[in-house]
Amino acid sequence: MKLIRDFVPRIIEESGRRAVYHIVRDRTEHLSRLRDKVVEELQEFTEEPCLEEAADLYEVLLTLVELHDMDMNDVVATAQDKRERCGGFRGGAVLVEVTDE
Repeated sequence: MKLIRDFVPRIIEESGRRAVYHIVRDRTEHLSRLRDKVVEELQEFTEEPCLEEAADLYEVLLTLVELHDMDMNDVVATAQDKRERCGGFRGGAVLVEVTDE
């Protein structure tokens, strides 16, 4: 069992097949399924970086953000602020150790 996009059962049924599925019972199950889905989508994007996989990953993130009562515009603004203060990840710096010298 895995979380699927909302219209997938209808798409399956319109193709002449039968879709057996259920709707998540509560917020706890929804969050759990989304955590599994983000790992799945990240793995798929890692294996085959493309717009389709990036879009799936983004859609899962949008839903997680909404379920945690946040707004994606605020997430973007916070990311921009952090990028200005701390930088992004484009440079590829890897921290090996921090010492008190």
